[in-house]
Amino acid sequence: MARKEVVVEDVARLMRSTKNIRNMGIVAHVDHGKTTLSDSLVARAGLISKELAGEQRVLDYDPQEMARGITIKAANISLGFTHTDGEEYLINLIDTPGHVDFGGHVTRAMRAVDGAVIVVDSVEGIMPQTETVLRQALKEKVRPVLFINKIDRLMNELKLDNKGMQERFLKVMAGVNKLIDNYGPEEFKKDWTIDVAKGNVAFGSGFHKWAISAPTMKKFNISFKDMYDMCVAGDHKQLQTKAPLDEVILGMVVEHLPSPDVSQRYRIPVIWHGDQESVHGKAMLNADPTGPATFMITAIQVDPHAGDVAVGRLYSGTLKKGTELYLASQFKSEKIQGVAVYMGPDRVLVEEAKPGNIVALVGLKEQYAGETLSEGEMTPFEKIKHHSAPVVTKSIEAKNPRDLAKLVDVLRKIGKEDPTLFVEINHQTGEHLMSGMGELHLEIIEYKIKNERGVDIQTSPPIVVYHETITGTGPELEGKSPNKHNKFKMYVEPLEPSVVQAFAEGKIDSSVKGKDLQERLIEAGLPREQARKIMKVHEDNLFIDGTKGVQYLQDIRELVVDAFTQAMSQGPQAKEKVVAVKVILTDANIHVDPAHRGPAQIIPAIRRPIYASMLQAGCVLQEPKQKLFVSTPADYMSSVINLIQGRRGQILDMQQEGEAVAISAKVPVSSMFGFASDIRGASQGRAAWYYEYAGYEKLPNNLLGPTIAAIRKRKGEPETVPTAKDFMD
Repeated sequence: MARKEVVVEDVARLMRSTKNIRNMGIVAHVDHGKTTLSDSLVARAGLISKELAGEQRVLDYDPQEMARGITIKAANISLGFTHTDGEEYLINLIDTPGHVDFGGHVTRAMRAVDGAVIVVDSVEGIMPQTETVLRQALKEKVRPVLFINKIDRLMNELKLDNKGMQERFLKVMAGVNKLIDNYGPEEFKKDWTIDVAKGNVAFGSGFHKWAISAPTMKKFNISFKDMYDMCVAGDHKQLQTKAPLDEVILGMVVEHLPSPDVSQRYRIPVIWHGDQESVHGKAMLNADPTGPATFMITAIQVDPHAGDVAVGRLYSGTLKKGTELYLASQFKSEKIQGVAVYMGPDRVLVEEAKPGNIVALVGLKEQYAGETLSEGEMTPFEKIKHHSAPVVTKSIEAKNPRDLAKLVDVLRKIGKEDPTLFVEINHQTGEHLMSGMGELHLEIIEYKIKNERGVDIQTSPPIVVYHETITGTGPELEGKSPNKHNKFKMYVEPLEPSVVQAFAEGKIDSSVKGKDLQERLIEAGLPREQARKIMKVHEDNLFIDGTKGVQYLQDIRELVVDAFTQAMSQGPQAKEKVVAVKVILTDANIHVDPAHRGPAQIIPAIRRPIYASMLQAGCVLQEPKQKLFVSTPADYMSSVINLIQGRRGQILDMQQEGEAVAISAKVPVSSMFGFASDIRGASQGRAAWYYEYAGYEKLPNNLLGPTIAAIRKRKGEPETVPTAKDFMD
């Protein structure tokens, strides 16, 4: 513990010098060696022994991470590092997950850091998740450097010679540069390109704790051939001594990744759309410790003793115990009870925090990832947009009815820790639905509820989340309130594809309001006349007031909007979420007496004509798809292809390299349950496979009827789909 306190003292001292801070994430595909690399960097600070680095996996401290051998959530650690130039630096490091089910942690981590070490397995090369995380980093203007890992595999497994190895490295670098060219910020593309001569790429073995780069080859007088010969001879100890992994990687980070005072000048305009000339704007651009504090929460850790702990990035100002911060989403202020830094599993308090650092705030109530905290009111930061959607749902209930209240509380807390988990609570039935990124994601949540939070639960088999949408414009229909005193005319039409795309990319969401919302919608392709009359944005559905001079509409506006939201939350066919629909209210006749226009009258009068118009507009179901990538020996290729096609999979591409075949396909999520055991059987355990979210697509017509009937039955509804006439009687 004494060593940890010394490290924290170093951290507290170093966080004052903004130009010597580096905020970095370690990102990669699953099993490419991120956590093993992190171990060597942690050992550099003296928190674990160098001998254990690579095996201890200190940042995988969650019991499930240890049991499964994968990283599940992003872990933070702050370390002091003395560079060869004698300067001391503070490295705020986030080790992120590589599995697609936990990609939300990576997305949120990218908001907190300024640079990323992209780790690529030299044999597997750039995998889909590598592309996904690099795209996310570049979108947030996070600068990448590259570490090509496990290069001893090239010699031991692929038997490549010196020339073959260099060709493999060039191929990986070309792949990364292509992504930078396609997705990188225009002004930095040339500067951020990966190049051996620049020194922003290193090659080595995280497990054997050594790495080389152009500067280290020069400094330690090692040629590429020396490295190759030592590696073939298995002389990793000499390479460790000559070119230690921690020295090479941290040196590359210090020299090529920006300090907060540099990065915030170009990153703030991307992640914050407020007035750059305002007091808060200037303070953030300059990482000013004397300006008002501005902080964004990127993760929530629930501590049984301290409550919710908000982890995030401080962009300006100075935080200490007692600082009062305004909570943008709750329109109120609270005082923080303490400021801390993370040392992997441990949180250690510090006196104060300066700008440009990743720190934890203790004592704030009701927080969530993505919240904006500031001294005085300010425009909130842009919402963190997750790049996949929940596609698998399970029904969950407490085995013992006495645990119901506890289960609701646990689900609420887990939902705050993990914004990619969606929880729907039904207080009447005691049944709750939780939706996640995949089967593994929900397995981990179940484990936490049972073993960490002590609630005995039972869950249903996995359920797929479908969407309802329309293919054409519906007729204008009139809805009447049950007492016949209120009438509303409206119709539905599909949302323009360019606007749907803007929602998907996070350019527009329900947090954007007023003039800003109008401008973004017009820019995305919504007709100006409609953009000026938005009553409500719900998910990616719009409610537009096309009426003229209707009396009392403002008095019942809240009820009208509530009815629209209800209709969009549960569609007419399968009571699934509605997407990409515009509802245009064209006329209304509203009773003068408030007693005749309460919720029981207004809500059905809005919801029923929306449903009827949707059903006549051509209502369809959309199903979630996944991109599936399988690497298999050529002998098993036909078995694997038959398996994929038997699950309604569509083969997109096939590449053969030596004896291995890489198959790329698109498969419905509903067909993927039990895939793991089937593919092991089809390939005798020799195939490696991986999937990622690929959006929603229309369900084939021949499956529409049976699927809707099955969903309605599960939800306790009559299996026959109501017609438009049923809603208008």
